[in-house]
Amino acid sequence: MQLLLAVDGSDNSYEAVRSLKYLARAEALHLLHVLDVPRPAYPFMMPEVAQEMYQTVERNMRDDGARLLDRIVSLLPLDTGPVTKHLVVGPPADQIVALAEQLNAGLIILGSRGLGPIKERLVGSVSHRVLTFGPGAKLILPGPLKRLHHILLPLQGSYDAEHALSFLQQKPFREPPTVTLFTVLPHTRPPWPVDAVSAEHMESHSLNTGKNFLGEVAAKLRQYGYQTRVSATLGTPVDGILEEAKALTADLILVGSRGHRGITRMVLGSVSHALLHQGTYPLMIFG
Repeated sequence: MQLLLAVDGSDNSYEAVRSLKYLARAEALHLLHVLDVPRPAYPFMMPEVAQEMYQTVERNMRDDGARLLDRIVSLLPLDTGPVTKHLVVGPPADQIVALAEQLNAGLIILGSRGLGPIKERLVGSVSHRVLTFGPGAKLILPGPLKRLHHILLPLQGSYDAEHALSFLQQKPFREPPTVTLFTVLPHTRPPWPVDAVSAEHMESHSLNTGKNFLGEVAAKLRQYGYQTRVSATLGTPVDGILEEAKALTADLILVGSRGHRGITRMVLGSVSHALLHQGTYPLMIFG
């Protein structure tokens, strides 16, 4: 698998570097630092002077960026795969997505600065835009990935299950973690009046059906070498996932994007975006 690791020198960026020790050896590891060079904000400045200022700033930023990439290489865990450094100029999110598409990257890794949902909705963050437009899987780290013993895998149906199995079959982790397969089902009360016992029976039946579905997926995962457990609850997806992650002390949430990408995902929203906004857990998104 081709891995693209985007670094900007922030604390979360270094956490993204450290996370590599939990991932399988890459076919090739590409380190990317993007220079977002500011233009002089003086409207009456002579164009020649403005261009000279811009070139000076870019040159200094290139020197700093080259030193950052060298430092990142010195911090890489052992056996991460062949390394290539990339230093480019432009809007960070656009450059990350463009290089990922050029490389056909299987996984993009980056830290999240955590702008929060309101500001992010107005100006966009790098992690949000990469999640929206980037190809392949993404690992977004709002904080440290301290260990990788237990993954929470929420599934919303057969589409998610099929793509989760395909992704995990590639063995993206250095050591196979325990995977809790989890689903959140809506409260299933009919529109006509029913007594409490009948309503409870219907909800119990719904939960058992969900667990049976998860059990079938878990059996296939065990064939790939993963230890599994299953869990189902009633409620809303994001709240249910975060509550389950807290109860499990999950190290990572692995969630599908349901095939949405680009404008479709931006308009419709997704569970993965909501988890990125509201959660504090490392988040891995598969296609």
